[in-house]
Order: sequence, then C-alpha cells, then structure tokens
Amino acid sequence: MIRDVAYWRAWEDNYRRRHPVDIQRNLAVMEALMAQARRLGAWQKRNPLEGLEVKIRIARILNGSKPARTPGNRA
Repeated sequence: MIRDVAYWRAWEDNYRRRHPVDIQRNLAVMEALMAQARRLGAWQKRNPLEGLEVKIRIARILNGSKPARTPGNRA
C-alpha cells in the first residue's frame, strides 16, 4: 500500500523523465514474446492473413496517417 501518494507520483514522474519510451525496444520485446508463445504452442495462427487489418491500422497510427473510411468505420 502506498502511504505517501504525492511522493510516489513525484518518483514516477522523475522516472519517466529519466527513462524515455523506446518504441523499437518495446516492439522487439513484444515480437520475442509472441515467438516464444508460438514455440510453446500456446498461440497458433490459423490464417496468416488474420489480423492484417489491425496491423495496417497500427502502422497507419504509428506513421501518422488517418485510417480509410469504410461504411462501418466512423473514424
């Protein structure tokens, strides 16, 4: 239990300032965890194109472009 919330928030803010987010490292860790799960058989893709729309949307967001409008998409 955190007793001094103000101290904890100050510590978190200071930590975030000293340790900026490294997107490349985070993506590498995520890919390594996905590969590990596949090797263990815990996560198998049935269709290689499954989830392609999600990957395209994430790529567009990371690259700063807006997703294409579709009839079901109100973005």
